[in-house]
Formats: sequence, structure tokens, C-alpha cells
Amino acid sequence: MSTATAPARAYIGDLHHDQREWLNALTFYKEDITILEHRLEDIVRRNNKPEVMAQVEHFQNQFIREREVIDELRHDIKQEENVLEKEMKDHPVAIEHRYFKDHTELRDRFQTFEKLYRELKQEFQQWLVQWM
Repeated sequence: MSTATAPARAYIGDLHHDQREWLNALTFYKEDITILEHRLEDIVRRNNKPEVMAQVEHFQNQFIREREVIDELRHDIKQEENVLEKEMKDHPVAIEHRYFKDHTELRDRFQTFEKLYRELKQEFQQWLVQWM
């Protein structure tokens, strides 16, 4: 008796909707990081104590890493989008009524990114309160 479960399945329209939503959110997060970086610059202009500068460097590094993760996710989402587009071109008949393997791993990675980004932003905002 097998205990393995079948992979999750979804319609192509649902997969495409997720991809569009994720790409839009990633664009927003990248723009949000730019705003946070400007706030960081404001702190540096007002206060360049060593303990402040250490935290500034910490947040700069975190923002750089978040941008990298955004770029990696964006790339992987677009790669999956390309696979679906090829499938649509190769097999256009009743494409909307067929099931495809759900992008569970990509969804998990996106949700993990969002969770970690929210935590970073909250940490940054709490730190800002100390130095504004």
C-alpha cells in the first residue's frame, strides 16, 4: 500500500494568475526596498555614530540580499511562465480544461520570502524609531 500522495494539480489560468500576482508583488517589494534605503540614508545623514553605522551596514546587506532573492524568484517565475506558454502553443486544444502540476515549491518559496521580508521590514521600522 502506497502512502505517496499525487502532486497537486491546477488549471493553467490559475497558475498564470498566481504568476502575475507574484510578479506584481515582487515589483512592489523591490520599490519598497528603495524607499527603505532612502530612509536609511536619512539616518546616516543625521547620525553617524559607530553603533548606528553597524546597524546601517546590517540593513544595507539585508536589502541587497532581498533584492537578490526577488531577482531569483522573478527569474524562476518567468521560467515557469515560459513552460506554460510553450505548452499552450504546442497543445492549444482545450488547454483551459486540463490540469497541470501545481507550482507548490515556487509558492512555498514566495510565501517564505514574503514572511521574511515582513519580518525584516518590521525590524527596520522598530530600529528607525530609535534613531529618527
